[in-house]
Amino acid sequence: MRAIWSGAIGFGLVNIPVKLYSAIQGSELDLDMLDKKDFSNIRFKRVNANTGKEVAWEDIVRGYKMDDQYIVLTDKDFESASPEKSKIIEITEFVDEKEIDSIYFETPYYLQAAKGGEKAYALLRDALKKTGKVGLGTYVLRSRESLVLIKPMDDILVLNKIRFEQEIRDHDEIKTPSSTSKTTEMKMAIQLIEQLTGEFDISKYKDTYSEKLLKLIKAKAKGKPIRHSPLKLVHSSSRDLASQLKASLGSPKRKVS
Repeated sequence: MRAIWSGAIGFGLVNIPVKLYSAIQGSELDLDMLDKKDFSNIRFKRVNANTGKEVAWEDIVRGYKMDDQYIVLTDKDFESASPEKSKIIEITEFVDEKEIDSIYFETPYYLQAAKGGEKAYALLRDALKKTGKVGLGTYVLRSRESLVLIKPMDDILVLNKIRFEQEIRDHDEIKTPSSTSKTTEMKMAIQLIEQLTGEFDISKYKDTYSEKLLKLIKAKAKGKPIRHSPLKLVHSSSRDLASQLKASLGSPKRKVS
């Protein structure tokens, strides 16, 4: 793995030098975009809006439009806006992770102790384990400030980017049902939840769609006919809820995939 950022964790007056690594990788198939006429690859070009000519990466700069004029920014400008946040993940407080709603969680990363930071890294990791807390802080990566939490996982520290409150849309425009649940239906719904309740084990869940799609691709490559059988969704009226719940309680537990 290649580090995508290097800096330090600010823990009180202690600076812990660290490197940041992506903790995720896509499980979907790598599909190319093609021209359906001759199956040639589609390429995307960076084109000058005025001349129509392609622009090389090294000739591209970033700018902010103000009063119909672009103010061009350099890498040094981004760093100068907040030098400390470009190099330090400052832990400002410690909280219980369960207090943070899942809607705020975004992307996980691994933190590795850099040279000279091993002892302080281990201390923070072990202290978080002992207290059951996570550290909250901010830092800047690629001209964007991120709110993050730092938590222990096994023998390492994990950084999880979380969204700012201002990034979450208001849900006032989402229509909610006005009907109330009947007592008998509620009782059966709770029974069904209890029947399907188990201990969380992420290893039981796999990306089976990519596996099936690859199987279909291999079949097409061999010239085998592909049977298309689209799924039709049938929505039953709410008055059938009781019978559907009753039938669900009598059916075997579905296998996860």
